[in-house]
Amino acid sequence: MPGVDVLARYERGWIRDDVLAGVVLTALLIPAGIGYAQVSGLPPVTGLYATIVPLAVYALAGPSRILVLGPDSSLAPIIGASVLPLAAGDPDRAVALAGLLAILMGGFLLIGSVFRLGFVTDLLSKPIRIGYLNGVALVVIVGQLPALFGFSVSADTLFGDARGFVEGLGDGLADPRAAAIGVGSVSLILGLRLARSKIPGVLVAVVGAMLLVGVFGWRDELPVVGSLPSGLPAPALGGLSWGDVGSLLGPAFGIALIAFADTGVLSRVFAARHGEHVDGSDEMRGLGLANAATGALGGFPVSASTSRTPVAEQAGAHTQLAGATGALLLVGFVVLTPDLTSFLPTSALAGVVIVAAGTLIDVPEVARLLRVEPIDGLLSIAAFLGVILIGVLEGIVIAIALSVVAFTNNAWRPYRAELGRIPMVRGYHDLSRHPEGRRVDGIAIVRFDAPLFFANAGIFGHYVRTIAASEPRPTHLILAAEPITSIDSTAIDELIAVDDYLTQAGIDLVIAELKDPVRDRLVRHGLAGRFGPERFAPTVGAAVDTIRGHERTDIGNPSDRN
Repeated sequence: MPGVDVLARYERGWIRDDVLAGVVLTALLIPAGIGYAQVSGLPPVTGLYATIVPLAVYALAGPSRILVLGPDSSLAPIIGASVLPLAAGDPDRAVALAGLLAILMGGFLLIGSVFRLGFVTDLLSKPIRIGYLNGVALVVIVGQLPALFGFSVSADTLFGDARGFVEGLGDGLADPRAAAIGVGSVSLILGLRLARSKIPGVLVAVVGAMLLVGVFGWRDELPVVGSLPSGLPAPALGGLSWGDVGSLLGPAFGIALIAFADTGVLSRVFAARHGEHVDGSDEMRGLGLANAATGALGGFPVSASTSRTPVAEQAGAHTQLAGATGALLLVGFVVLTPDLTSFLPTSALAGVVIVAAGTLIDVPEVARLLRVEPIDGLLSIAAFLGVILIGVLEGIVIAIALSVVAFTNNAWRPYRAELGRIPMVRGYHDLSRHPEGRRVDGIAIVRFDAPLFFANAGIFGHYVRTIAASEPRPTHLILAAEPITSIDSTAIDELIAVDDYLTQAGIDLVIAELKDPVRDRLVRHGLAGRFGPERFAPTVGAAVDTIRGHERTDIGNPSDRN
């Protein structure tokens, strides 16, 4: 439990800053928790339970000192898409399913931490994660527009929500007072953010909206959140079956992947700011325990917050005591003042959610990718379209599949080059980039910048044959194999075919700088006789010297090999 270690080294001077940061943080935790519960299609109080429990558990089990866990805008629509169809309109069953989803998600993360699988977030590359989050943000924003104007629509898709919103405006369903509060809340939050105000805009907007409703007596005239049930987080897993477990395993894995991707990145960033290091698998364990606990006590899946964590840091938080203080204050709010939210208009809450979702949007980065890395940019757009056209839940699968496609594409057609030497320059260099370079007499040197596997084995073979057939015809071909970090059985078969082709053409193949694990693989395939020690060289320069029978002398010390 990292929190126990921190407590043992706790400095007395930190207490004031941590407690104050917890107080400031609470002002954001309440509207964020309630708002993301609403987006998930769950009762508002579950959003507070999903804030209290993770903060308390992570304070003990989390490796990061100031990371704030809780409901998140990127997860909320996925949670809703996962549990609402199974709940069939039963709110109690929806809560139970959301809890089960969090437990399964926590289980995946805990298993991953045991096997030190912190690297799995690489399955979601940055460009695809950007596109996915852009799509999620658009889904959330469009879904909250009716609530922003004081009415609701019944739709299951982005375009259904958009159509319902436009039709609702045309039918006069919008309430001018609710719309004024909602739009005003958005404007106020954004205005204070642009002004770099130290007072959280969310706090000002929410308190201001509640005061308006209370002063003008609009509680019974406008849609409001309503009173919360008084009580502490408690188990709410009744009515579940093994069939529900099977239905939620896929969504739980996808949510775990996304939540840890965001949490891991955020954790590393804030740890680096304070000169610390956080192990990814330890972070996975802390996040897993927090989710398993909140699922068992009436909450739903959570991750690190990109909006509340900076607030805690800016407020002076030193340790997780800030988060624990926020959890304690939330308990007081739920137990002592549950009726306070009956003055909170849903339009203000929609404004809070819309602004938070807007922070997920990163159009400039997509434009930059299209300019400098067109394939990454197109993959980002594809992930975005997958979310808005097919669905948020299906978008997880699409995002992962696109990441695999991106990896395969990069490895399938890697950079390859023929190397030669440049007068008075040490080493062997890419001839396509150095027109002044030339091939070593009678020797072609080929470099293939990727592991060899089934998808690129044919390209490798074609390239080697092309170089071997080019003029002037070489008598030897050196494979500069340092970038080849692995080789599968299909690529080994291609290597044998290339060797046979070169032999028939009177060309000797020499492999330079091959890593020992790859060479061991050739031996396991029974190729020790074909590729004996004489066919390997420690460096390209050593291979050239051996073939020519003398060392290169046009530069440097003749005893220095290239």
